[in-house]
Amino acid sequence: MTVENFNKTKIKICGLRRREDILAVNEAKPDYCGFIIEFPKSIRSVTADEVRELLNDLSPDIQPVGVFVNAPMELVKALMDEGTFAMAQLHGQENESYITELKAHTDKPVIKAFSIKTADDMENALQSPADYILLDQGSGGTGKTFDWSLIPKIRRPFFLAGGIGEENLEQAIREIHPFAVDLSSSVETEKWKDPEKIRRVVDIVRKAVQD
Repeated sequence: MTVENFNKTKIKICGLRRREDILAVNEAKPDYCGFIIEFPKSIRSVTADEVRELLNDLSPDIQPVGVFVNAPMELVKALMDEGTFAMAQLHGQENESYITELKAHTDKPVIKAFSIKTADDMENALQSPADYILLDQGSGGTGKTFDWSLIPKIRRPFFLAGGIGEENLEQAIREIHPFAVDLSSSVETEKWKDPEKIRRVVDIVRKAVQD
């Protein structure tokens, strides 16, 4: 599996759950969109059947990412095998053996999310066998950032999440240089995806990587 070049930061809009959300990303054209699969604790959770229906309308220019939280391996494998997702994002306590087994089963990229609170957390993330790591503040959609100074200058591609929005998106790209930024709650109004907010953040990223 070849990891993409990451000279220009990409953008992922996560937590889609309605047809209106699909239409919004089709118009804004982020690089990736994420779907939280069968995790009832999240208000953004969708079932496998629901996501299959939603993806019928997704632009082929946008890569769909399945977000799994301690999901049964059989569920992840099945959705990857049938071509539902272009990437799998693991957002629970999945260990290295889980990641290694999934990678052996699919040639599609695997992302592993890490909660970054200390330098040790960062070092642990860097050792992951996943194709990409996702660095987050760890409390799930609270809209708060973590201490970005904990991120060393690293060459492996990573997604940056947690508290990123219109007010600090350009700063994150210029100072942190992530492979991709991952946004969810910051592009919502009253916990529903807001098409205008999605369009604005995608525009900010496109402009930042052109300058």
